[in-house]
Amino acid sequence: MAKRIAYLGPAGTYTQEAALRYDASAELIPFTSPAAVAMAVGSGMADEGVVAIENSLEGSVTDTLDLLIQESRLFICHELVLPIEHCLMGKPGTEATQLQVIYSHPQALAQCRRFLERCFPKAQLVASLSTTAAVQDMKESKSMAAAIAPRRAAEIYGAQVLAKDIQDNSANVTRFVVLTHADHEPTGKDKTSLCFAFTSDVPGLLYQAIGHFAKRGINLAKIESRPTKMGLGTYIFLIDCEGHREDAPLKEALEELRAQTSMLRVFGSYPRWQG
Repeated sequence: MAKRIAYLGPAGTYTQEAALRYDASAELIPFTSPAAVAMAVGSGMADEGVVAIENSLEGSVTDTLDLLIQESRLFICHELVLPIEHCLMGKPGTEATQLQVIYSHPQALAQCRRFLERCFPKAQLVASLSTTAAVQDMKESKSMAAAIAPRRAAEIYGAQVLAKDIQDNSANVTRFVVLTHADHEPTGKDKTSLCFAFTSDVPGLLYQAIGHFAKRGINLAKIESRPTKMGLGTYIFLIDCEGHREDAPLKEALEELRAQTSMLRVFGSYPRWQG
C-alpha cells in the first residue's frame, strides 16, 4: 500500500511539487490549510504531511510555526528546499493591461510585492487559500482577474501565462518540512528544531539559554520568537541548530535548557538539506 501524504492543495501548488520530490510514489491527498494537513496526519488519515515553514524572502510561515508549537503529537522527520518561480496567469485571451484583481496566497503576493507595485498599482490584491486555489478564484471572478501561481498550475487548469519569474528576488526558495509521528534517526548530518519559553522575564535569560549551545560548539542556524498568545510581551523562542537530539553535546545542552525553562518542546531531528 502506497504511503499517504497530506499537502496544501489543490493540485498544482508548490507544496504538492515538494511532496512529489520527497516521494513520487506516494498517494498525495490535498487539504486547504497547514492545520488541516497536521490534523490529517494526527488522526491517521495520512501517514505524513508536507508543509512550508520558511521562505528566503518573507521569512517563517507563521501558521506552520504555530501548529508545531501547539501540535505536540507530530514531529519533523525531513526537510527539503524548493526554488520558487511565480507566474502571473489569467483566462485565455486576458490582456495584462486590463487587470482589476490579482489573486494569490498571501506569501506569494508578498514575494512579488515590487512587481505588483510597479506594474499593477491600481489592481486589487486578494488573498486565496493557496496559489493553486488562486487560479480557481481567478477563473470564477466576474472582474478582469489574474492569479500568481506555479507554471504547472497554468498547465493543469488551462490558464494563460502572462508573465514569468515575477518574484522580487531570483534567489527565492521555500523550505518545506515533512510531519509525522516520529522524527528521523541520526545520520551524522542532522538538524534539530525546538522551542522554549521562560516563566519570568529577567535580564540575561536568553543569553544563558543560547550559551548552552555555544559552549559546546553547536551552531544555531536560526533563532526567532513568536507571541505566546497568553499576553502582550510574552514570547516563545524557536531555534534550529545543527546536530541530532541524541548526539551527546546537543543532548546535554537540551537537558540544561530544560532545567532553565518553563516549557521546552523538540519539534524533531532530521537530515539537513544538502541541495
